[in-house]
Amino acid sequence: MEATLPLFYKFHFYLFGLFAVAAAITFVTRKSPVAAAVWLVVTMFSLAAMYVLLDAHFIGVIQVIVYAGAIMVVFLFVIMLLNLGDAEAITDARGGWWKIAAGAVALAFLAQVAVLARFEAPAALRLPAGRVAEQVAEQGAIAPIAGPLFTRYLLAFEVTSVLLLVAVVGAVVLGKQRRHTDAR
Repeated sequence: MEATLPLFYKFHFYLFGLFAVAAAITFVTRKSPVAAAVWLVVTMFSLAAMYVLLDAHFIGVIQVIVYAGAIMVVFLFVIMLLNLGDAEAITDARGGWWKIAAGAVALAFLAQVAVLARFEAPAALRLPAGRVAEQVAEQGAIAPIAGPLFTRYLLAFEVTSVLLLVAVVGAVVLGKQRRHTDAR
């Protein structure tokens, strides 16, 4: 028998999913690399909120710390190193309407947090009784996640880190070539 989630959790899950998709589309369509990086951070925060709604608090926190924090700092460092952010290109939004929209979104998020603080996660979102719950009780929350990550999924983990390194090196090489051709 499958437990159904309350409408409250479904609504918020789909709301943050919509935010994640909209921010990802905006990230891809920005001309300014700095504005694109900021929209990528919004995408990462939306994904972290979805993890928290699924009662995966550790993964949500790691999503914010690692991706929205450390990786984005590296991306912004590379953007600044290559001097890709022009002052005119950074401001993608023109006019003052975006301030009103940002205020409305901020108020909506504060209302969401206030409502979520009053409710406890339903039983359908909690860890099931069994092997995973026993592992968490014995070893804590990190070991059941880190164990498979560094054993079964080690190759995928390392390929992802190499891919990020190649992306940073490629951005530096492309920036140096463009700067070299502009000097001629």
